[in-house]
Amino acid sequence: MTHNTDRYEQILRNHNIRPTAIRILVYGAITRFHDTFSMADVEEALESVDSSSVFRAISLFVEHHLLHEVEDGSKSKKYCLCRNDHECRIDEFHCHFYCERCQKTFCMDTVPLPVVNAPEGFVVTRINYLMKGLCADCRKAPDNCR
Repeated sequence: MTHNTDRYEQILRNHNIRPTAIRILVYGAITRFHDTFSMADVEEALESVDSSSVFRAISLFVEHHLLHEVEDGSKSKKYCLCRNDHECRIDEFHCHFYCERCQKTFCMDTVPLPVVNAPEGFVVTRINYLMKGLCADCRKAPDNCR
């Protein structure tokens, strides 16, 4: 086994996920994405793994808080890797930026979410903060962005 495989197995176990060969492959592919990704992106990275296996692994990773679902308005589910070894607290979430030209969604890990207090009696379990506009590449060279 490689060092990465051992590390991936341990990460899956830490999230109470049984590390099967497919789950390790899917997790390994996911770790190569810097920003958000779709299920199709993972399928493309793992041509030898069928889409239903990818879907089941991603769904399990979301359920066990290894991935976050990102709503970017594109009507396509996007995900980003949770970099914590525990279930994220509200103050650990980050915002995302959706480029209206190239249609990429970027994780803004260093941009803190504004504090918004829920009314009394309400419990916040998820926050989705999305900025939209043009990414730096599209703003600089709009003809080359896509």
